[in-house]
Amino acid sequence: MLNDPKNYSENIKPFQPRIPYAANCVRAFLSGGLICLAGQFMETFYIHFFHFTKQSAGNPTVATLILLAALMTGIGVYDKIARFAGAGSIVPVTGFANSITSAALEHKSEGIVLGIATNLFSLAGEVIVFGVVSAAVLGIIRLFIEQFF
Repeated sequence: MLNDPKNYSENIKPFQPRIPYAANCVRAFLSGGLICLAGQFMETFYIHFFHFTKQSAGNPTVATLILLAALMTGIGVYDKIARFAGAGSIVPVTGFANSITSAALEHKSEGIVLGIATNLFSLAGEVIVFGVVSAAVLGIIRLFIEQFF
């Protein structure tokens, strides 16, 4: 029977579009790699032209990537990149900047405090919490390993 809830998943399979998993993985890999390559070029630029050290060039590089991603989100370009790249544009720090900027733009009509400030980390808050908790847990594990082994 067509409307039988038990066979629903089998009945809708012919109507569902096929997901190109391999092509999505290749696009994500290549686009994420291009973002990282751009970051590497920026780091090399800061080292050679502004005489940063290898260790100190990371901070302005990340800040530049965040600024560029926020600007591209503001003018609507990053959404097109993300639609094509998928996870390749979400995983690098540019995806974090995109999530914060898009949340701020979405709630700007509600005002600065109640709109932008309260919803700024609505999408990225979980990422921050997970990162902090993971870093704390791994730090404790490393402490125990160094102390007892």
